[in-house]
Amino acid sequence: MDVTVVKIGGEVPAGPLGVDVAALTATGARVVVVHGGAAAMARLAGRLGVTLREIVSPDGVVTRRTDAATLEVLTLALAGGVKPALVVELVRHGVRAVGLTGLDAGLVRARRRSAVRATVDGRTVLLRGDHSGRITGVDGVVLRTLLGAGLVPVVSPPVLADDDTPVNANADRVAAAIAIALGARRLVFLTASGGVRADPDDPDSVLARYRLPASGDRPGAGIGGGMRIKLVAAAEALAGGVASVSVGERLLPTVRGAGTVVRPALPPGPNGF
Repeated sequence: MDVTVVKIGGEVPAGPLGVDVAALTATGARVVVVHGGAAAMARLAGRLGVTLREIVSPDGVVTRRTDAATLEVLTLALAGGVKPALVVELVRHGVRAVGLTGLDAGLVRARRRSAVRATVDGRTVLLRGDHSGRITGVDGVVLRTLLGAGLVPVVSPPVLADDDTPVNANADRVAAAIAIALGARRLVFLTASGGVRADPDDPDSVLARYRLPASGDRPGAGIGGGMRIKLVAAAEALAGGVASVSVGERLLPTVRGAGTVVRPALPPGPNGF
C-alpha cells in the first residue's frame, strides 16, 4: 500500500491541502492527515480563562506544558473545532475524510510521563503532574482498514496512556509514529515557513536539503521556533524506515519548490568518525 502521511500545522490553510490530497488519492495513493492546533487552543484558552504555558527542555526543544486544564482545552479545540473544519474542507474537495483522535479504538498509545525535565532560569528542574506521554505504539490495523476502504483518516492528539487515560503527545511525533507503523513511503510536514530556514526570520533562507546530525546529537541545533521538534520527528521517522521526509508549505510540489528534504545522518567513516 502506497501511503503518504502529512502533518498540517494550524497556520497552514486547509484549502490547498484538500486540493493536493484529492489529486494524490486520485492516483491510487493512500493518505493519512495528522494535525495539531496551537492557534485554536490559544483562542479557546483565552475565552475559558486558561493560561497555556510552554516549557523548554534542557536541549532546547520547546513543547507545551500540559496540565489538566490544558488537556481539556486541547481536546475541545482539536476534536471539537480544528478537526471538523479540516474534515469538511477535505470533503468539499471530494476527499472521503474521517476524523479520529489517538483515543479512538486505542489508535495511538503512550507511556505517561511521571515528570518532564525543563530549563527554568538556567536550571534543569523536574515538573510533575504533567498530562503528556511518550508514544509507544500505533494500531496500524485500524488505519489500514480505513485506508483500504478508500477513506482518509484525519488524526490528532490526545492519545491513550498506559493507564487508559487521555494524555497529550506532540502531533509531529504522532505523525512520525503513524508513518512508521504504516511503512509509509513519505512523511510531509506542512508549515507556513515554507521549509527549514537557515535564518528563522528570513523567508528566503529555506534550505533545499537538511542533513540530520550524527547519531546521538539532537537535530535542529541553531534552528529556531517550532522547527526543532519537527526535525526530531523527522529523525524518528527516517530511523523507523520511512523513505522520504520533507518540510514545506504544500503536499505536492509547486513552482515555489518542494520545501526542505530531510536527509539521514551520514554514516561514520572507516575510523568511526
